[in-house]
Amino acid sequence: MTTVPTASVETTGPSGTRHPVDAMPPWPSAVILAFQHVIVMIATPIASVFLISGALQLDTPTTRNVLCITLIACGVGSMLQSMGWLRLGAKLPFVMLPGGAAVAIFIQIATEHSAAVASGAVIISAAVCLALSPIAGLIVKVVPTVVLAVMITVIGVNVVKIAGGLISGEDETPLWALGLAAATIAVIIVLQVVLPRQLRSVAILLGMAVGTVIAAVTGYFEFTTGTDAVRHPAWMPYGGIEFAVVAAVPLIVFSIGSMAEATGQTMLNADIVGKKIDRGRTISATVRGDALTSLFAAPFGGQTMLTSGENIGIVRATGVKSRYVTALAGVLLVVIAVIGPVADLIQAIPEPVIGGTAVYAFTMIIVSGLRMFRGIDMNDDRNFLVATAGFAAGLLPILAPSVYDGLPGDLRLLLGNGVTMSAIVGMLVTGLLYVFRRDRHRSGDSPAEPPPGHTDADTSAPVATDGKDPAHADR
Repeated sequence: MTTVPTASVETTGPSGTRHPVDAMPPWPSAVILAFQHVIVMIATPIASVFLISGALQLDTPTTRNVLCITLIACGVGSMLQSMGWLRLGAKLPFVMLPGGAAVAIFIQIATEHSAAVASGAVIISAAVCLALSPIAGLIVKVVPTVVLAVMITVIGVNVVKIAGGLISGEDETPLWALGLAAATIAVIIVLQVVLPRQLRSVAILLGMAVGTVIAAVTGYFEFTTGTDAVRHPAWMPYGGIEFAVVAAVPLIVFSIGSMAEATGQTMLNADIVGKKIDRGRTISATVRGDALTSLFAAPFGGQTMLTSGENIGIVRATGVKSRYVTALAGVLLVVIAVIGPVADLIQAIPEPVIGGTAVYAFTMIIVSGLRMFRGIDMNDDRNFLVATAGFAAGLLPILAPSVYDGLPGDLRLLLGNGVTMSAIVGMLVTGLLYVFRRDRHRSGDSPAEPPPGHTDADTSAPVATDGKDPAHADR
């Protein structure tokens, strides 16, 4: 697994000039560049909101509210990470998104319990990450890479299954819906083939736009305007927030694992912009920014928020490293969120178009999880056993959801949560193997060996060389 070293470039230029990260471009250029960042990333929060809305069958006002808070949280988080006020962000050119895998877990908790419990889970997991942020660099070493890889892959399978429901609906899938979804996916694939590398990140957004145009031409597009020109998110749209620690376990596990992603994103971002950072303090600040943004979003119906690597391609392509540009992108996201007609237009995108987009985008989670196995020695029987056990426990309730129907309620909820079971079983088998090998070593039967599932790359989070983190759900 490729890792990114700490940047060695000095933070100031000749004659003590400010580093480009800390310099503000001229306003006209800054606005254009900020809008470009928004275009690249906005498809992800839109798809996430529609995934939640379709899975939970939310009414139109609630969906608009969730879209509003999601875009606002993206904006606020981007500003926090870019500006780093009160050490609540990395002071690097970051944007923030709802974690795609975290969205899948949110839906699963909401389906098994309620949306109010899912909102409570977001708060609990964010509070845990906030408490652990000072030692984030050490925490990421506790969960073996093989367990994270299994967990991410299982999350991907689960969320693709959910996304497919947006295409099929409750009854037999109409041909027009299947056609719209297929056309949307085909356009995205073609665009990713023909567009220059630096523009491929907008292929999903353009595919969604083309799919919507096709829907309008064929008569399957309905645009309904709301009554408010300016909107704001409503407090607790799912009712009073409920806190259930047991229900929150899968999101807690994922959030702790996402610290590895925050580590990798921070190191990669610093390396690309060429800024020397204090590793421990900056990574802790990144985790704090993620956690606080999630805490802010949850009472309004928002999801777990994560720093994103999607904007790194823009930084590379344009050479503009300023964190003020991504902070300005955050401001634009907030403005877009509160303008009613914009939200109405987004709301009008047909579900098959969103479903097709989501299936394609969230299948990347599966690929990302599988890609993490590159850095793991799967010829090691221990890693093979951990992965097999984790996949068996995680995939069974997803592929055969009725298998545990005869069990008592609480046990059924635990065993029926594929994400939770993949993590729990993976960690239990890892611990069992470690204890067994340690006991054999003490008895002189075998030499000491490290815990299973770790690689040399585990001192830093797994990071892809193309600027996209393999564990990030939205890629």
